[in-house]
Amino acid sequence: MKPPLKIAIAGLGTVGAGVLKLIAANGDLIAKRCGRPLFVVAVGARDRGKDRGVALGAVKWYDDAERMAEEADAEVVVELIGGADGIAKRICEAAIARGRHVVTANKALLANHGTALARAAEAKGVALCYEASVAGGIPIVKALREGLGANRLSRIYGILNGTCNYILTVMRKTGRVFEDVLAEAQKLGYAEADPGLDVDGIDAAHKLAILAGVAFGTEIRFDAVHVEGIRHVSPLDIEYAKELGYRIKLLGIARLTEHGLEQRVHPCMVPVETPIAHVEDVFNAVVADGNFVGNAVFEGRGAGAGPTASAVVADLMDIARGDRPPTFGVPMGDLAVLPTSPMERHRGAYYIRLMVVDRPGVIADVTAALRDEQVSLESMLQRGRRPGEMVPVVLVTHPTEEAAMNRALRRIGGLGSVLESPRVIRIEEL
Repeated sequence: MKPPLKIAIAGLGTVGAGVLKLIAANGDLIAKRCGRPLFVVAVGARDRGKDRGVALGAVKWYDDAERMAEEADAEVVVELIGGADGIAKRICEAAIARGRHVVTANKALLANHGTALARAAEAKGVALCYEASVAGGIPIVKALREGLGANRLSRIYGILNGTCNYILTVMRKTGRVFEDVLAEAQKLGYAEADPGLDVDGIDAAHKLAILAGVAFGTEIRFDAVHVEGIRHVSPLDIEYAKELGYRIKLLGIARLTEHGLEQRVHPCMVPVETPIAHVEDVFNAVVADGNFVGNAVFEGRGAGAGPTASAVVADLMDIARGDRPPTFGVPMGDLAVLPTSPMERHRGAYYIRLMVVDRPGVIADVTAALRDEQVSLESMLQRGRRPGEMVPVVLVTHPTEEAAMNRALRRIGGLGSVLESPRVIRIEEL
């Protein structure tokens, strides 16, 4: 058997401790499967006295994780601190500069600096591995880059944030409002005290940008992702979705269009008969469309110590074996240069919910605004009559261009009979 792969870990939070526990529990199996043991020689963290549930006596401790990346006698540095910039970025840069492989679970870092880090790693002849950055324990990076590597992918989409999926699942099952379910998710540890990264779609957008880079062999462009969250989704919308044959999911979608690469994160109505409509609670799912494989679906736990540690150690095993495919599936010099397809060019169907005064002429004014922008209606729902009072009206459109839809919505929102901003959810016929 070959000598051990010497590893230094920066960050001993939930995931870092999980990596140590996994290596300790399954070390013999791991060694057999990759031909050499994994050996943690150093850790970098601040609190030496904290009980992490794992023995640390045999490792060298660094209070300064950046210094560890520069000095430790390690072939691989595992970055598990997090954050788009700051020490996490400096650790990865220092490790690469000194010819060490890097494994990270840091989606924010990769979404913002992944291309630059990958170029530096390729120039140094070392690996930059990031399986744990997207969808937790689902091996989606390896699946896209290797398992589906013979395919031309036209689209990739999925549920990329377990917190949002949990909230939408509970809202659908209980009829409770967003704020109430969010508070419950925070108590259960599914949502952070500051939940904005999750519920505003930013976390999912980080992951989508990474997946798009792998799926389409292109530079990561987080700034090109259209991002919306789930704060505006109401129990009323969820009920109407059920009546129309849909479920509401926060999806990340990247696809090739005639205008370029479209990347978007937002709530979607998906047909209830599709597999992704039945992915519930904190689970993630990713679907890839390949020209030979067809539709491939991957589902599993998207976060947590165990699933994320599993993905980190899978990357370490690849390095131990000497398996080092290009970071985004092709050499950096061969990355595709794809134009960004602006959201205004997106074409699809729309669900629109209006709260209007129930009086004659209201629907005529609304449909006139849609007609003038060449937006065709498929159906309309209005229950009962309450003259002079506020009532919901739901419209479903045929596929239309987003720019035209937005112009019509601005006009509709300005009508005196429309008492709230129109609620809009895009419909995805997956």
